[in-house]
Amino acid sequence: MTELRRVLYATDLSPASLAAFPHALRLAKLAGAELTILHVLPSAVSVFLDGGYVPQEIWDEIAAGVRAEADTEIDTLITRAVDAGVHASASLVDGGTPADDIVRIAGETKTDLLVLGTHGRTGVARFFLGSVAARVVATAPCPVLTVRASETAGARP
Repeated sequence: MTELRRVLYATDLSPASLAAFPHALRLAKLAGAELTILHVLPSAVSVFLDGGYVPQEIWDEIAAGVRAEADTEIDTLITRAVDAGVHASASLVDGGTPADDIVRIAGETKTDLLVLGTHGRTGVARFFLGSVAARVVATAPCPVLTVRASETAGARP
């Protein structure tokens, strides 16, 4: 493995993805690498309720709320990284396909190591729900460390 200068930690802010944060933080600290925390915001999906269209103003309010909540969560992670002595920054990307956006950002930022959590689904659940982690591992331009969340993980790390 080459020298680690840039570690990219991708998170959807779920307990499963947050389980990978301590690993990303520890690796960045040990290597003296920069840590970028990436979150892909969910895309707006057309929703019809009882045959009625959701007005744009409502979508805008929902999007603003989601972004504000993500900003708060990411700020907490940045604070933890800085407190641990790691140079950290955040990148919030407006919704596209999470796996594609993660891989794209990893390439654009010349990431040396990508870290992300996984639910560890197998079989039918993985088939129906898909796996962002599996798609990232298959297409990333750099090594990928996946951290499987424990079955009992419910608390934020």
